[in-house]
Amino acid sequence: MRHVKTGLEVFAENPPKSLNCKRLGLLCNPASVNNNFIHASTIISKLFPGQLKALFSPQHGFHADKQDNMIESENIEDTILNIPVFSLYSSTRIPLKEMMDTIDVLLIDLQDTGTRVYTFIYTMSLCLEAAKIYNKEIIILDRPNPISGTVIEGNCMAEDCKSFVGRYNIPMRHGLTIGELSLLFNNEYKIGCNLSVIKMHGWKRNMFFYETGLPWVPPSPNIPTINSAMVYPGQVIWEATNISEGRGTTLPFEIFGAPFIEPEKISEYIKKTNFPGIILRSISFEPTSGKWANQLCHGFHIHITNPLKYKPYKTSLILLQIIMKLFKKHFQWKKPPYEYEYIRLPASLIIGDNDILKGITDQINIDQLEKTWQKDLINFKNMSKKYFLY
Repeated sequence: MRHVKTGLEVFAENPPKSLNCKRLGLLCNPASVNNNFIHASTIISKLFPGQLKALFSPQHGFHADKQDNMIESENIEDTILNIPVFSLYSSTRIPLKEMMDTIDVLLIDLQDTGTRVYTFIYTMSLCLEAAKIYNKEIIILDRPNPISGTVIEGNCMAEDCKSFVGRYNIPMRHGLTIGELSLLFNNEYKIGCNLSVIKMHGWKRNMFFYETGLPWVPPSPNIPTINSAMVYPGQVIWEATNISEGRGTTLPFEIFGAPFIEPEKISEYIKKTNFPGIILRSISFEPTSGKWANQLCHGFHIHITNPLKYKPYKTSLILLQIIMKLFKKHFQWKKPPYEYEYIRLPASLIIGDNDILKGITDQINIDQLEKTWQKDLINFKNMSKKYFLY
């Protein structure tokens, strides 16, 4: 298999002469590597000796070592390049003037997950806004949407549910690359910064990450594999509940459960429900950290058999309703705070629409709920096509 060339690799093959003598910054993390696992900071510092003046890191830190939400990383020093690493998930999530003053151009090389609630895309959007304010240039080094660019799924974000896990009215599974999203944010939301995107070579919209020939490097601790990324658009919902989403295990998001769950009861519902593209296998597990740490949990492992048929968001909503119905004495919504929101329920922020959240709680059939967001989904699909690069 011939691998797709990421924006980083295309950039390295033909470095823009316009960057000569410019002070450069790079927003990155451990997944910012080429096909030979060479990090973007190493590549850029060799292409433009002495010009890389600062590094920036998103949530989970420059080394992607921080777990879960609201675990901040501090500013550090890169001991190899002897330049600062500014954390954009610390006391500030907005790039400050003193950070932006160190550079003329900010390069962004982040592996997104294709899911609305993954915060990297909002760190990028805040960088676009800062670039506009401080008159800096942004260059996105594009990377694949790992769960394909042909499928969109889920409701769009409602205005009253906006937060750092949903700044814009996009669906849960948005079907865009991070470069395409940057163009959409910059134009549709009137940011208007000096922005360009270095396109990939060889990426097709219908590709899943395993078809690209690229190495998967975890962009964050709990997206260790492409399978975890593929289930994430639905399984992230468990973060808003007292159900373990598999943190503290070797299969985060692929497994879920709690001590009070009885898989055999759920299995009776699974037999009556169509879950295309997956097999749900009952399991027991004991998280080493997070919810239910060191307690035996019972639940299921999602095995993907057909990624084209699998609808992660719809699947997890149906499973959520089943658990709420069968174990209503034990099931609980998680209380705030969540991603720096101290009043609104995490479920409101993750699901992104309080009417839909109420429908889920009231056991309205998910097929019926799905119909209510189709108009918004079609509108988003038509609008997003303007920003397709592939």
